[in-house]
Amino acid sequence: MFRLVFVRYFDSRLQLIQNPNKIKTFLLWRGCTLSGLERYPVGMNLSQARELMHEWVQSPALRVHMEAVAACMKAAALRHDPNMSAEDIERWQIAGLLHDFDYERLPDEHPLPGVAHLETLGVDEEIRDAILGHYFEKTKVARTTPMARALFAVDELAGFIVACAKVRPDGLEGMEPKSVVKKLRQASFAAAVNREDIALGVEELGVERNEHIAMCIEAMRGCEHVVV
Repeated sequence: MFRLVFVRYFDSRLQLIQNPNKIKTFLLWRGCTLSGLERYPVGMNLSQARELMHEWVQSPALRVHMEAVAACMKAAALRHDPNMSAEDIERWQIAGLLHDFDYERLPDEHPLPGVAHLETLGVDEEIRDAILGHYFEKTKVARTTPMARALFAVDELAGFIVACAKVRPDGLEGMEPKSVVKKLRQASFAAAVNREDIALGVEELGVERNEHIAMCIEAMRGCEHVVV
């Protein structure tokens, strides 16, 4: 049984769509390529997630953002459980890599149609709920799992760290949490980044702010896909 998901359908009203064929029809109607709908009968791996993200996202900046979030999610997974299996660590990374994958094509509906599409691909519920939870204001899906709380806690922060790196001659190299905190206090810098969400994410995780920032900087610095 497919989860009831809200998406904007043909008559432009918010309707409940339960039928996976209607989800596919909606996505095709919006111009989305749906190649390989049955590719992941046993779940999606990280390479497949990156392939899907590249299929849907053309913006280099958005690709870098999702790679940055995925890198932070890997670090967050290991912080949450140093003995976490490689398979579960990869699931946390997939949540980060795909959390905004429908934004470029469907910004008004994001993240609902993307999550509906992931369900047709067999992506598991914890990942889907984490993606829905990072936009609680629209989805009303609470962040009840460590994965969901971590995704919310690294999303805005990763974007902010990239913004900080872009105005530094050495990018991420040598960046310290205190310089990020200083920029956070400067309201005019990267003004689109929601400082309240960053603070709330840290609070929900129950971690120390500077340690969390340091973890994200280090994770992004060590990721070959995060080029700023």
